[in-house]
Order: sequence, then structure tokens, then C-alpha cells
Amino acid sequence: MGDAGSGRPSTGPRLEAAGTRLRHFHVCAFFNTREEEYQVLGPFYRDALRRGGPHLHFLEPGDIASGAADEHRDLLRAIGIDGAACEHCGQLSLQAWPAPVEASAGGRRRLDVDALLQVLESATAAGVDEAVEASGDGGLRVMGRMGWAIRGDLDRLDLLEYEARANEVLDRNRQAAICVYDLASLDGATMMDLLRTHPLTLIGGVLRENPFFTPPAEMLRELSARRVSGRRRGPPALAMLSRAGS
Repeated sequence: MGDAGSGRPSTGPRLEAAGTRLRHFHVCAFFNTREEEYQVLGPFYRDALRRGGPHLHFLEPGDIASGAADEHRDLLRAIGIDGAACEHCGQLSLQAWPAPVEASAGGRRRLDVDALLQVLESATAAGVDEAVEASGDGGLRVMGRMGWAIRGDLDRLDLLEYEARANEVLDRNRQAAICVYDLASLDGATMMDLLRTHPLTLIGGVLRENPFFTPPAEMLRELSARRVSGRRRGPPALAMLSRAGS
């Protein structure tokens, strides 16, 4: 059955919370340890493999060239997934995110937001065609490791712009993506900003609709105003909690 008015087959993966199929595809996941990450995401990975759907895992810039991807394969093996075999048969692809762009002297390094979105668009648009051929409801599953984008001198507003704009790409192509963050590296303001750019959250192993989600157009207007004013942080967490509860 196609999506109403789209003419496109309904190939998206079945993301559910409390037995209800969710309307969005962009998930923000927070973990305390790498081991917790793999234990929680294991069912998400195995479900796609069982249904015959492809998997795409975005690792940190440089991880493929440096050999750090081997750690990812080892951790997949520890949860019962033979990553190397899945790569060999085409069910799993590992890619590294594009590296940040060096800014002019004295400036922050920047994320190339358009390049990141083009990578995501190419992957998820191709995933639509692959999912049509897959058995069952085998949509593409995307995992993106994002901790690198909040370390060092990178401009976090670039990351927030990417996360806000990624919603349109994922909703249009109806492919699920989980953005993975390390809780230990986040302060409260950054975590709240990240929550606001994702319609779904995965915290403590539970997938939920996110009450803090801010529609992308509204979020992008706010980010633009923050760039102009030089204000890097969003509204206080207490204000967002009050807004979500109203």
C-alpha cells in the first residue's frame, strides 16, 4: 500500500512505541557507554537483517581509513551480528562522515551541512529502491555516530542545523535513522537542543514520541537568529519543560 497522495510504496520500517506505529523516522539516542549502545540497538539491527533490509552505519570521520571500524565490527559480533559477513553479502555498509571544514584564522571549524545532507539523501533515497525489492517490510536502517560533531571547537549550531534539516530527508524517503550520542559528553543545554531536533527519542532502551520536538522550520528560524545575535545556546531547559507540559 502506498502513502496517501504520494504514489510511493509504503516501504518505511516499522518503528513502534507502545504498539503504535510512529509517523516519523528520526531518532535521537543517548547512551552512557558503548556497551549499552550496542545492547540497546541490537534488536533494531537484527530486525532489519531478519526482514532482509539493508543497513548503513555512519562512523566518525576517518574511522574507515584508520581501521577504527574494526572495533565496530567486534562490538557487533559481541551482540551476535557477524558484521563482516553482512558486509560481504551487501546487507551492511560502513561509511565515515565527511570531515569538518577548516575555518578561516581565528574562526571555529565548521560542519559542511549541505555535504552531510547530501550523503544522507543519497543513502536513504537509494534505500527506498532497495527496500521495495526486499522481503517483508525491510526498510533501510541508518545509524549515525554523532559524538564527534560536538567535540572540540566545532560550531554546534551547524550540527543543530543538520539535525533539523535531516527530518525532511528522512520523512520524504521514509527511512529510519538513529543518531547516537554519548551522554557523558553533553551538557544540559546541548542535550535539550538535540532533543528539539528529533521527533523520536531512545532513552533507557525505550522509543518514545518526543514532547520537546520543535518543527524544523521553526527551529531553523531560531538557529538563524542565534547566529546573528551570537547566542549559541537555546532557551533554558526549564522553559522548554514548561512549554512541553502546557
